[in-house]
Amino acid sequence: MTSDLRLSVNKDVHPITVDTRETLLDTLRERLDLTGSKKGCDHGQCGACTVLVDGRRVKSCLTLTVTVDDREITTIEGLAGGDSPHPLQEAFIEYDAFQCGYCTPGQLCSAVGMLAEAQDGWPSAVSEGDGPVVLDEEEIRERMSGNLCRCGAYPNIVEAIRRVAP
Repeated sequence: MTSDLRLSVNKDVHPITVDTRETLLDTLRERLDLTGSKKGCDHGQCGACTVLVDGRRVKSCLTLTVTVDDREITTIEGLAGGDSPHPLQEAFIEYDAFQCGYCTPGQLCSAVGMLAEAQDGWPSAVSEGDGPVVLDEEEIRERMSGNLCRCGAYPNIVEAIRRVAP
């Protein structure tokens, strides 16, 4: 069974017909040639496939493409503003927040979504009180816990995010 959709990816509209069982990750990589998002575990456990849908982070390997019809999807390819890298991309480079780079697209998309969640006052499991969220090391680690780095670049990832956090 197929479905006709209108996908808005990185501000470009793509009319597309997809199998109703197709994941967003497969659509992005195999149909739209946006290969930045990685297929790590294909079970939603590693976060390498993280993208933003309407500004919220999602695991694209677990998201059916038919569920994102007419919603705004942002991949790693769409984070930069024209020729200028996103501030988090600059910070990841400055703080050596990657080694092999396989998880980096998912880490970056997740960090963008996480910063927006914190800015909106969403608490995490370690947030204290009802006041503004303070993005200290513990808070960042908790909020980024769904994104694994097999190389172990976590200290640098946390530091890069801290430098960009408001």
